Amino acid sequence: MVEVTVHSVRVSLITQNRVVVLMEVGGRRYLPIWIGPDVADAIAIQLQGVEMARPLTHDLLCSVIRALGAKVNCVLVNDIRDNTFYARIIFDVAGRYVEVDSRPSDAIALAVRVKCPIYVEEAVLEQAGLLQEAPSEEEKDLDVFRDFLSRLEEEPPPEEEDE
Repeated sequence: MVEVTVHSVRVSLITQNRVVVLMEVGGRRYLPIWIGPDVADAIAIQLQGVEMARPLTHDLLCSVIRALGAKVNCVLVNDIRDNTFYARIIFDVAGRYVEVDSRPSDAIALAVRVKCPIYVEEAVLEQAGLLQEAPSEEEKDLDVFRDFLSRLEEEPPPEEEDE
C-alpha cells in the first residue's frame, strides 16, 4: 500500500467532468480518478474549509460513524477493473476491524473530513498512475517566472491613475 494525499480536484473546461488527483506521499506518482460533480464539490468544499449551513451527505456519514462509536482508520483504493476504481473504508468498531466497500470518491470525501490516511494498492498505481518526470534544467529556470506569475494572480492589479 502506498500513502497518497489529495493533490487537487479539477474540472475539464470542455466536458465539465471532474477528476480528483491523488499524489503519492514522498514520491512522484499521481492517480487521477474521474468522479461525479456532487462528490467533487464535497471534497473541494472540505479541502477549502468552507462552512456549510446544513450538513452534506458525507458530513452526515461522519456523524453516524461517531454516534455508533466507530472510527475510520483509513481508506484504500484497492482495485481497478475495466477502468472502474474500487475502494474500501477501514473502520475500528469497538476494537473490531471492519471493511466496507465504497466508491473511491465517497471514501476520499469521508477521509478528508475525518483526516485519516488514504492508501492506494501498488498494483493500482502501476496500472493507472502517472509519473511526474523530474524537471529539466530549462524547467527549473522557469520556476522563477512561474513564481512571479502566481504572485500576479494572487495580488490585485494596481489601480490606474487618471491623467
